[in-house]
Parts: sequence; structure tokens; C-alpha cells
Amino acid sequence: MDRAGLDLGGGYRARPIALDTYRAACARLEGQIFGGGSLYDFDPPSKAPPPPGETFAWGISTGEDLIGWSFAHQKDERTVSMADTGILPEHQGRGLYTRLLPHLLDTFRDAGYTLVQSHHRATNNAVIIPKLRAGFFIQGLNLYEGGLNVALTLSLDRTYREAMHVRSGLRAARGDVAQRLGLSSIPLEETVPSIAVPLPEGQGEDTNLGGGYVLRPVPYEVYYDIYTGLEDAVYSSVSLDWPTPPRLEPPESPRYAWLIGHGGQVVGWQSSRQWDARTAYMVNTGLLPAHRGQGLYTRLLPPVLAALGARGYALVRSHHHATNNAVLVPKLRAGFRVQGLQVDDHGVMAVLIFSFEGLYREYMDVRSGLKRPAGEVARALGLEEP
Repeated sequence: MDRAGLDLGGGYRARPIALDTYRAACARLEGQIFGGGSLYDFDPPSKAPPPPGETFAWGISTGEDLIGWSFAHQKDERTVSMADTGILPEHQGRGLYTRLLPHLLDTFRDAGYTLVQSHHRATNNAVIIPKLRAGFFIQGLNLYEGGLNVALTLSLDRTYREAMHVRSGLRAARGDVAQRLGLSSIPLEETVPSIAVPLPEGQGEDTNLGGGYVLRPVPYEVYYDIYTGLEDAVYSSVSLDWPTPPRLEPPESPRYAWLIGHGGQVVGWQSSRQWDARTAYMVNTGLLPAHRGQGLYTRLLPPVLAALGARGYALVRSHHHATNNAVLVPKLRAGFRVQGLQVDDHGVMAVLIFSFEGLYREYMDVRSGLKRPAGEVARALGLEEP
């Protein structure tokens, strides 16, 4: 970044500042920026902090007024940690973080770093979404003095980025990635041609998804028959190949299914089922490769969520490969929150939850430490308001 600063548009600029200037700005403004969160009040430390290594500090300003900052420091010989970014509330929601982020990453790349790490409250979608869109991956959750944090990592090295996809189960190990992981390379498979499947009659009204696409409710059996015929053309993820078939029948629960049609043919699907007495589970969504990258997943979420809400569910749950940002970002933008990571027969999966009820959304923010308990949520948790 030019030492003279960077034009962020809308009258905002970012420029490198001295470490002491950053610390003074934190002391002056952090209460206004982070005061609504919950942080454990430790006794004074008995040890001096370790040296931060190489540091990077930027101030964000409008006119002569400093209204925010971003601070990063070296963590090890390959990694820089984006430790702290703050913007005054009245200047949030204007895309400043999204516009600043690429320039910060260019700075780290030019400085020779391979990995960029950051931690954020697990329900802070306003920051997590720009990070995922920039290429960060979810790599963990930790409970610390500020609440529940989601750990994100961006690899500036293409091979390591692909290795994270292999670890999550989203893709198979091939070529240099397989060699670096000490795994046998899985041969490239020829693309499975999709079978032209006529869009069958539905059981209810179609939803117009735009661009000639429709979302059609169908009986579960109709969806499942089509799914089994097209799944190899849709998925390239690596799941455990169980050596024996299941010995038990799945539990009976209400199931819901939709097909995505275009030009009279099936190009995708969505299936959901009941998870428990309050929760629906979005089990499976698939699109044929030729129909991806057009915003279909984003557009189908509102009608599917509305249908599940109309059936009385308070929560909607879904699981996705932890590095599948193409799905995680639309889900978070629709209001889902990260609530866990789990390892199952499909790989390392991020657990997301959507709540139709404002009280539960507030509860998630309280549990993550993003907000302090107040009002109805404080009463529901049996906590006195501070």
C-alpha cells in the first residue's frame, strides 16, 4: 500500500500509521466500537506480552478524523494474524471492510507471508462474509475470553489452498497436492455427462427463480429417483465408501423436496426433512455444473425457508464442507449463523443454523459474545441485565 494512503471511496481513506498511533486510537475509540460485546474481565496480567514480531497498522479516516483501524502482526515464519479491525458504528455498513481487505492482503503477500489468519465472533456475519468472499476458509471454533470465535485462514499459496479442500472432503487429492500430503493421487475422472431428465409434474405451485428457472415442489420419491440418477454428474466431493449397506431403516420423519427446472428439464434439486420438534434440516441441494454461478442457490433459499417456516419449524439446520464458500456465503447472507464444526462420513462439515425467531438470534449473539444479554433474551436466560 502506498504510504500516502489509499482512497476507499465515499470520502474515506486508509493509510499506514505508527504502532503507538494505533494503540492510542484503540484506547480512545474501542469502547464505542466494541462496547456492546461481552469480554471476560481478567485481573491485571502478571507477565509481559511476547514481542509481536513484524507489525502492520492502518488508520481509516474521513477528512482529518480517524474513524477506524486495522492491525496485523507476524505470528510465525509463514503466518500473519489480522488481530484487530474496528470501525465506528456510524461508519459501518458502507462496505469499508470489503474495500480495504484486498489491499491488506496484497500487503501481506508482498511481505512474503503464506498464510493469513483471523478470529471473529462466530455470529459476526458482517465480517465473516467479506472474509469468506475474499477466499478465507473456516478452520475451527474456539471458546475464549470474548466468547465463541470462528478461526479463518487464507492461503496465499494455491497448493495449500487445494490441500484444505482435500482435508474438508470437498475435493479429491491429485497431483502436487496429493504428493505434499503424502497421499496417492486419485486419477482425474472424465466428467460424467448429465442425463436429460424431463421436469415432472409437481404437487403445488412453481416458484419463479428468474432467468427461465423454476422451483417445483414434488413428492420425495420423485425427487429421490431423479437424485440417484444425476448425483454423479453433480458432486465431486469425497465421502467414506461404507463397506456394507446400513443394517437399519432410517427413522420416519416428514420430508420435503423440490426440483429446479429450466427449459422443461431438471437441472437441480433441494431436499429437507424434520430434524427434531423445532428444527428442519436442509439435507441436500445440487445443481448441474452448467447451471452454477448464476445465483440460483441464493434465489432458492427464500422460498425454501418460507415453506419450512410455514410448516411450523422455528429453526433450520444445514451442514456443508468447511471450505465450500460457494454455499456458505449465500447461507450466511440469508441469516444462517455458524454454530459448529463436525467430522462425519462426508468430511469436515460446518454446521449452520437459521432462526425464524428474533429471540433465538439474539441468544446466538449472546452465546458468541457479540452482544451482552439484555431485555427478553436476558430474562429467558435467567440473567440480570448489567
